[in-house]
Amino acid sequence: MGKISDILTLAQERARQLGLPYGGALTPREAYELLQSAPGAKLVDVRTHAEWDWVGRIPGAVEIEWMQYPGNQPNPHFAAQLVHQVDKEALVMFICRSGARSHKAAETAVQAGYTEVYNVLEGFEGDKDANGQRNKVGGWRHAGLPWQQG
Repeated sequence: MGKISDILTLAQERARQLGLPYGGALTPREAYELLQSAPGAKLVDVRTHAEWDWVGRIPGAVEIEWMQYPGNQPNPHFAAQLVHQVDKEALVMFICRSGARSHKAAETAVQAGYTEVYNVLEGFEGDKDANGQRNKVGGWRHAGLPWQQG
């Protein structure tokens, strides 16, 4: 249990430093560790269906689009789908491509009454490198964490 509380303390400290309105911010490796060891923890992937199909999926993640594909419009049912699929008492972590959509999803989860909410920094693909390519700087895949092609 020590490792779980150490990770959460670190994530909560990041949230304080960044002024986040939710529980904390995690690295992909920390999120994976919590997924493995924290009872009932859920990882919610808020990328689009196209991203899951073409870029890759995280085994066991709950998939709820933040922006709908095609059209790139906000998913008006996001909060309702979240409540339907993830218990409000769960430790819930949000991930997207690079951390921006998941930040907004985490804010929405807090507004919907979730109490243990975390964003996964760097996201699935990480930030763009000097050549404008992803998957080379940070991110779930770059960290060597489990994923599968669409």
